[in-house]
Amino acid sequence: MRKLFMRTLAAGCLCFSLTGHAQPAARPPVRIALIESLSGAFANTGEAVFRNLVWATERVNARGGVRLADGQHNLVVERYDNKGQNEEALAALRSAIDDGVTVVAQGNSSAIAAALIDAINKHNEREPGKRVLFLNYSAVDPILTNEKCSYWHFRFDAHADMRMAALMEVLRDDSAVKKMYLIGQDYSFGQAVLREARRQIGVQRPDVQIVGDELHALGRVKDFIPYAVKIKASGAEAVLTGNWGNDLTLLIKAAREVGYEGKFYTFYGNALGVPAALGDAGVDKVIAVADWFPNTPGAASETFYQSFRQRFPRPQDDYVHMRMQLMIETLAQSLEKAGASDAAAVAAQMERAKVNFSGFQGTMRAADHQFQQPLAVAMMGRQGAPGVKFDVEGSGYGFRVIKAVSAQRAELPTSCKMARP
Repeated sequence: MRKLFMRTLAAGCLCFSLTGHAQPAARPPVRIALIESLSGAFANTGEAVFRNLVWATERVNARGGVRLADGQHNLVVERYDNKGQNEEALAALRSAIDDGVTVVAQGNSSAIAAALIDAINKHNEREPGKRVLFLNYSAVDPILTNEKCSYWHFRFDAHADMRMAALMEVLRDDSAVKKMYLIGQDYSFGQAVLREARRQIGVQRPDVQIVGDELHALGRVKDFIPYAVKIKASGAEAVLTGNWGNDLTLLIKAAREVGYEGKFYTFYGNALGVPAALGDAGVDKVIAVADWFPNTPGAASETFYQSFRQRFPRPQDDYVHMRMQLMIETLAQSLEKAGASDAAAVAAQMERAKVNFSGFQGTMRAADHQFQQPLAVAMMGRQGAPGVKFDVEGSGYGFRVIKAVSAQRAELPTSCKMARP
């Protein structure tokens, strides 16, 4: 009953525009199954995704939904809790398919994404009349659009090697860093990050000595003080990590507690408690890479961010992703061009999609279904300082963009050999 209530609540919320006016559609909605961590250690990351997708679908519905051959349809997000586990995610996928869902969205865990890709490939081959699409907004292990690339899988986040290359554009000019400590979560994504860090540091900064290189259990470490003590004792001027969620927040807190004063080169250090955990200790020391930041220069970016904050005014809800908005816009565009919600027809349109939204744009590369978009690298600073108009989560600290990377420069080659239906 609780599961039914949550789905009904989610669906009900999406029937209203940002101004609160009902936007009824004449036909059944196109349903998106969000298979994500909605309980446990990483529940905050799943809830942040849900807010982003709700806002994106509300915007589509406010303009009348998507027009298919048989009329207009709203988009609806339905919640499926994977509890951060592969088996739970696969069970959620089976439930979503049984419920008649045709679009699956997931991202917070590359290991779960890999399991979903395999399961969806098998299902779509076995039951071509019930095919589903997989939209990935955050699972960034490069293998997912290389060796494990799938016609049914579309990634809207830059993969780990692309993010690393953007970080290296900053590290390359950071002459103060001579020693680097590498630390990450012990699963496919964390391993890929450290592997690529070693490679790119060797190419871009061969003078930098790697004085620490270790992995820790995903979501199980409650006390990072022993790791922080080793980092401080190593003499590293900087730490590089792909950690996300509570694993990153606890690592940052521990570093502060032991008095570590070096920099943090991160993939996800710009939200979910990290700035608040560091306070002044993080100013000019925490570096993050993303497709977009709230302080990205330009009126369109500022309008976009302020509209999200109006929709979700609580400080703890302040975590918005441009790529998730582009993902839903791409889905809406592809549905309308296909004229139907059939997965094969939508995939054929999506793999050559070009989307523009709020001054930002991206294109889907058909060869591997890796979305191509600009990236940015930003440095933590106090709100009110030059380039830091907006803070993060009411912390008083935000991120100023210090490096903009064009989509052309961010693009990397692929080894994908895609099997097409």
